[in-house]
Amino acid sequence: MSHLETEWIQQAIQGNEDAFAYLVELYQRPVYNLCYRMLGNAQEAEDAAQEAFWRAYQALRRYDPQRPFITWLLSIAAHYCIDQQRKRRIPLLDLDLLPEEDIPDGAPDPARVIAERDSQEQIHQLLKKLSSLDRAAIILRYWYDFSEEEIARTLSLTVSAVKSRLFRARRELAERYQIEMKKPLVGRRANETTSTV
Repeated sequence: MSHLETEWIQQAIQGNEDAFAYLVELYQRPVYNLCYRMLGNAQEAEDAAQEAFWRAYQALRRYDPQRPFITWLLSIAAHYCIDQQRKRRIPLLDLDLLPEEDIPDGAPDPARVIAERDSQEQIHQLLKKLSSLDRAAIILRYWYDFSEEEIARTLSLTVSAVKSRLFRARRELAERYQIEMKKPLVGRRANETTSTV
């Protein structure tokens, strides 16, 4: 955390709305991205991000400076998104799996782009089948590089529960992925057989 960020946090705690506005500017992208990955809808993600910042602003006096501010903020956003998913009782998730910095500058190979898009769509569909807590744990671990301890604090779980959830979710994703990868091959073989007859 930079000295300037620490100063903004302290000023925001003391009621300086401009300082909090700087924090919103600094963290709006990661908060929105987390909400989008959890909810899968741009408008809902925008509303959830705004709600997360509002809740953070209201709870600023309870913020523990020993904890990274971004972890605390993402924890608020993740909890809100999990609550929204529970209210809907519909497991939704749509991920933009390629972070902006991974997009190549040059003209991409069309075949590779199509293959990546297909792979992303398969992963999107698989992640939709996870429970909201498992989905949150996977997203925080692999898209935000949270440690197991940070995930535990964020989701109000024990570290052993996080380890168990991550293990189970990875195994479920791997099994479902293997099943899904076989489907296109079967379809292609069937098409090849009928075309040669």
